Amino acid sequence: MQTPKPLLPDAARRTAAWCGVVLLVAGVAAVGVWLCVALKTAVTPVLLALLGTALLGPVHRRMTAHGVNRSVAAGFTCALLVGVVGGAGYIVVASLIETGGQIVASLKDAGQWVVDHFGVADGVDVADLATSARKLVEKFGASAAGGLLSGLTLVGSLVATSVLAFLLTFFFLRDSDRAVKLAHDIAPRGTGDLVEAMGRRAFEAVEGFMRGTTLIALIDAVCITIGLLILRVPGAVGLGALVLVGAYIPYLGAFISGAVAVLVALADRGVVIALWALGVVLAVQVLEGHVLQPMIQSRTVQMHPAMILIALTAGASVAGILGMLLAVPLCAAAFGILGELRKAGPNAPGAQAGPPGQPEP
Repeated sequence: MQTPKPLLPDAARRTAAWCGVVLLVAGVAAVGVWLCVALKTAVTPVLLALLGTALLGPVHRRMTAHGVNRSVAAGFTCALLVGVVGGAGYIVVASLIETGGQIVASLKDAGQWVVDHFGVADGVDVADLATSARKLVEKFGASAAGGLLSGLTLVGSLVATSVLAFLLTFFFLRDSDRAVKLAHDIAPRGTGDLVEAMGRRAFEAVEGFMRGTTLIALIDAVCITIGLLILRVPGAVGLGALVLVGAYIPYLGAFISGAVAVLVALADRGVVIALWALGVVLAVQVLEGHVLQPMIQSRTVQMHPAMILIALTAGASVAGILGMLLAVPLCAAAFGILGELRKAGPNAPGAQAGPPGQPEP
């Protein structure tokens, strides 16, 4: 009996199959993103708690390894988290409040200097631009605050999110030993080890990113602050605080904070000091890119800069600044899971199994 000839060639059928897979994955991802946005008041504390757990998880593990009760170790680690984050937040906010007006005035003067010397936009009043930008920020902030939690103010919602994230961090640290059993319980039969390996790899990627980024941010902020203090640039401590915060947004944060530092130096100290400030910023960025990142983040998932920028753009479009902060660690976790799946390959559970009723080769 003659076998009927396929309607489409083999290449077309393979292309159609891959298109179907891509559409299915994209649809599932779109539904997942939509659910996260719809449930953002619950998802945001969970993600923040995971980041906090990844940052201070090694402290908790070291304490439990020395015989400390898991609940006591989790409580101490959470108190340490509050102290570190609260102290750093206070220093950053206090520095920006103390020198923020001076930095804004210097930026306005720098913008006017550029307009006057290069004639990039004749007739443009920098003060009008600053006023328009401030109104835009106020409008955006009002709309964002109105959409977070109905009936609550922005401050109230931030406090509620912080408290919930703190409590979740405590439970994640205390009950992390049960995660392996949970992975085996929810996984389909025969895939528990693979699910456990993917979970471990994803968490290790986030943990490495958080620790490495925090250490690099501190080094960058200290080095740039010292350089600006030596150059006697006004608002050096506030600019260093801006560098510390911006370091958690790869590439984009460093570019913006460095540009602000150079413009402030240009407005208050002249072109020569601005060039020296630019040299300090570039030297710190070279140190970060060629020394600090290879040494500190060598064990984390390495992503191409283009992928990071795409992730930042997608995160900003979904959740604004918070999305930009969470985009890279989430992508690091996703790349860790994909790497584990690729490493499993044909050795994954059931991959070599023959048809039902036949023994495996």
